[in-house]
Amino acid sequence: AKENIPFSITTSGLKKQTDFWKNLRKAMTYGLTEEQALHALTLAPAKFLKVEDKLGTLEKGKLANFLITDQPIFEKDASILENWIQGNRYVLEESSEVNLLGTYEIANEKVTLEIEGTSKKYKAKIKSENGKAIDAQLKVEGRLFALRYTSEGKETVSVQGYISNEKPLSLQGKKYHKDGATSDWSAKQVKQNQEKSDTKERKSEKPQIGKVVYPFVAYGNEKLPEVQDVLFKNVTAWTNEEEGILKNVDVHIRDGKIHAIGKNLSARGKTVQIDGTGKHLTPGIIDEHSHIALQSVNEMAQAVTSEVRMSDALDPNDIAIYRQLAGGVTTSHLLHGSANPIGGQSQLIKLRWGNTAEGLYFGGNPGSIKFALGENVKQSNWGVGGHRFPQTRMGVEQVFMDAFTRAWEYKEAMAKDKESVRRDLELDAIVEILDEARHITCHSYVQSEINMLMEVADKMKFKINTFTHIMEGYKLADKLAERGIAASTFADWWAYKMEVADAIPYNANLMQQQGVLTAINSDDAEMGRRLNQEAAKTVMYGGTSEEEAFKMVTLNPAKMLHIEDRVGSLKVGKDADVVLWSDHPLSVYAKTEQTYVDGVKYWDIEENEAKIRAIETDRSRIINKILEEKSGKPNGSKSAKEEDSKETPELNRQEL
Repeated sequence: AKENIPFSITTSGLKKQTDFWKNLRKAMTYGLTEEQALHALTLAPAKFLKVEDKLGTLEKGKLANFLITDQPIFEKDASILENWIQGNRYVLEESSEVNLLGTYEIANEKVTLEIEGTSKKYKAKIKSENGKAIDAQLKVEGRLFALRYTSEGKETVSVQGYISNEKPLSLQGKKYHKDGATSDWSAKQVKQNQEKSDTKERKSEKPQIGKVVYPFVAYGNEKLPEVQDVLFKNVTAWTNEEEGILKNVDVHIRDGKIHAIGKNLSARGKTVQIDGTGKHLTPGIIDEHSHIALQSVNEMAQAVTSEVRMSDALDPNDIAIYRQLAGGVTTSHLLHGSANPIGGQSQLIKLRWGNTAEGLYFGGNPGSIKFALGENVKQSNWGVGGHRFPQTRMGVEQVFMDAFTRAWEYKEAMAKDKESVRRDLELDAIVEILDEARHITCHSYVQSEINMLMEVADKMKFKINTFTHIMEGYKLADKLAERGIAASTFADWWAYKMEVADAIPYNANLMQQQGVLTAINSDDAEMGRRLNQEAAKTVMYGGTSEEEAFKMVTLNPAKMLHIEDRVGSLKVGKDADVVLWSDHPLSVYAKTEQTYVDGVKYWDIEENEAKIRAIETDRSRIINKILEEKSGKPNGSKSAKEEDSKETPELNRQEL
């Protein structure tokens, strides 16, 4: 309503249709006005259905469709009495014929009957001469009533009767005694009270509402964080440049970029200064193979799905984004799954927690696409008998040959006469590979299949950018280096399926020794939180230097993704994607204290503690609200169940 977006309100999806008005009134409690609510129930749907010339308002000439209620329709106890449709009257509920509210003198008894509440729900009390009040049970149907109360002599009095037409109003009936006898009973109204509307009460309600956070999930921020001017003093800086690791230096970030690196730097104005003594500052970690922040990963129905895009399945609210910021990750390469030889188009993102899906896009980077080989592609583990071609490794090879044959023909036809060629989004993406405008990241495991795809690439004249997983990469590292193909692998995964029977933890080190650009990736939301430790394993397995090991999760994946001009190292002019560590970044004891993306602090270990406390407070608020909803009363008061347990007299219609 605030944004002037036309909308209607319906009962669609309600398990109990009777909850509709209660839910609508709740929306009004939270700010929806009566005018907006009425419009959403009448004129708005009439306009959607293009029948506003006949329905939606009370105007001369329109259809006689209207409601009659016993009080304003949005009041808590309002009832629809009549529903008129095209001039035909349908009575839903008879209106209350009399107003019973007031004080009554009971004949031959030194007590009075007080009737309060509303015509929907009467509340009765018996008052003695000394002012003592005792609850009574009263039930009214039309002009019949049943009353039960305790007399001064502790006797239970049961009365059934009718409401007279006399002035003043009186109740006439029979009193039923224990022995089965009856006697006359009557009460005359001596004071009449008018029913009170709860309009003011409802409008004055101020419910406690949780704060809107960005994103609207746990650990969101009340407002999006902004770019900061920060000077890190006296840190150990892992530059990933020729300077190597610099000790006791200052690093200044400004306007989302790395502004300066050196000794004794100073800054003015609103610069935040952070004492980095004993701490390490590094470029942000880049995960070359990730599936976080995706609502869908595999389009499995056919072998070639190059037309689908991971950007269309991006979920900016995925808590994995926040958790990986806590592990120092600033950039993730989101890949399609490995169900198809040629999968969908990848999406490179920066972990800008709280932004929209589009706000996560890295921007300005070349496109990429996921290919796959092996067990997943030929559906080895999909149960007995697959559902589509290919079913064998030779079939997988043929899929590539067919796809690129079609792509070359399509490319040539488009070049000859573009207007006469039917557009094919699937082939458009493959043509981008031929034009080197889209880069291949290929899921792979065994030597024979990796050789196969390299030979297909040679025949069909396209380039493979990266083999990912590539657990047998050490067996053909020379061929990878010769073709300039990068490798993104696991540090020490093996033996989880037949394809990894020959996997070794020295794989990354051996490929790097042969000149292969090598990275360590996660392919797993949990592992993405500790890629620094995964990189450290290459120091243990093969003796990779610490600097080269850390490059495997920073600069090397940046080069694979062709974004090394912006990220991957600490260099003046590059994006301020930096991480402040409490200790050596390859240590299991190192904690990520702060993570910045484009100079914006998206993770802070101290602020995280405050968020945890806020979440606990909000959880308690929500639980109390649920309890109030169930009981119909503020938490701590008597439950609705307790209130309803009071005995209510029944009307004996036959005897009356």
